[in-house]
Amino acid sequence: MEVEIPTEHRAPKVEARAWRWHDLPAATAKPLRDPLLAVNFLLLAVGAACGPLLLRLYFLRGGSRKWLSSLLQTAGWPLLLVPLGFSFSSRRRRRSRQGDAATASSGVFLMTPRLLAASAVVGLMTGADNFLYAYGQAYLPVSTSSILISTQLAFTAAFALLLVRQRFTGSTVNAIVLLSVGAAMLGMGSGGDRPAGVSGAQYAAGFGMALGAAALYGLVLPVMELSQAWHAARAGSAALTYTLVVEIQVVIGLTATAFCAVGMLANNDFQ
Repeated sequence: MEVEIPTEHRAPKVEARAWRWHDLPAATAKPLRDPLLAVNFLLLAVGAACGPLLLRLYFLRGGSRKWLSSLLQTAGWPLLLVPLGFSFSSRRRRRSRQGDAATASSGVFLMTPRLLAASAVVGLMTGADNFLYAYGQAYLPVSTSSILISTQLAFTAAFALLLVRQRFTGSTVNAIVLLSVGAAMLGMGSGGDRPAGVSGAQYAAGFGMALGAAALYGLVLPVMELSQAWHAARAGSAALTYTLVVEIQVVIGLTATAFCAVGMLANNDFQ
């Protein structure tokens, strides 16, 4: 199974002073017709809808391990090794048929050391964000936490403007406003009061942690985009294909899970 989406292999030179994200070449993928991307979209939608409910249910049923809840949010990263294995095997077979002996024995991964380091940093940020999110879910009703997490749209827009010079259009601004207002109205209409047994200090701490999780996640996405942009701008770098993106996700998931595992060790959660 071939999972690489071909793009241009050499990006144009970009001056450091005049760097802008929209100066870089866009991928020539067909997202609506690519079955792999369609599956990713479906899994993302299901996880975004069911994840908060399952996490809140854990705490309502007596769970108290916040670091464990944080670890479980990225513990499924080994599943990504399956498509990577198929991609590597398919890449070697194709290059062998083409008679390219030098590239047929090339490395398993396409990532450069610099992109690997950047992805690891994003993974640490993701692990911290997972903990903030789990802490907020422990003391807030789902409706209130959903309102706070929806503010990540505003944070993402602000950081995208600062870091990657994202151009905004009227449609983009309208989408952010409508999504944020819609989530807020849905939460306020569901009567999300302070849960029974939660003190005022715990509620305030959960409120602050959930808002911090939204802000940090709003920073994570532009940082990921920025690291990929600088990778694409380097002459001779591998194309930003589906396989390379999955490799980035593996590093992020592994680093975030390791970060939360260290937190579990410090909190004696493995006992």
